[in-house]
Amino acid sequence: MARNRDHYESAFEDYLQVRTIPFVSVDETRRAVFAGTKIKSFDYVVYPPAGRAWLVDVKGRHFPYVDEQGGTKRYWESWITREDLAGLADWESAFGDEYEARLVFAYLLQGPPDRWPAVTPHLFEGECYAFYTAGLADYREACRDRSDRWQTVSVPNSAFRRIVRPLDALLPGSPPLCPSGGMPGGLSP
Repeated sequence: MARNRDHYESAFEDYLQVRTIPFVSVDETRRAVFAGTKIKSFDYVVYPPAGRAWLVDVKGRHFPYVDEQGGTKRYWESWITREDLAGLADWESAFGDEYEARLVFAYLLQGPPDRWPAVTPHLFEGECYAFYTAGLADYREACRDRSDRWQTVSVPNSAFRRIVRPLDALLPGSPPLCPSGGMPGGLSP
């Protein structure tokens, strides 16, 4: 189905295509209705080589995130909306045990490569991305309220480092496409 994709989702699709991982793109222009209530759509159904199929919601972030004044740098931004959490939980319940809801954090890598995560970056349209994933259950257990105004939650960095995995670890694939950089251990700085 045709859909509007942002560059994070397009990069994720390219990542899957390069690795020949089957997936279905979800048309987010229409919300599904369950029991009279509209729920937020997810982005993809992904069929990894082993295990359950994934219901994926892609969350695009900069790595590092630099504030509007250009001063504060934050790594490992992990916020999502409460609606994201509720929608993924509803979909996981609707699809049943054969499916697992997952968040994929697509980080657009910026700054010097020696500060990037220690994963194989993925080149897409001249930009390098790193992809990390967390299961919905782990994320829900670790998340805390971030902003009542924006209705967001996030996971503290120490917990986030425990629950996320590089996508490469779960979806093996092709040789590196970007010059690799990063800090030892894969989840620094």
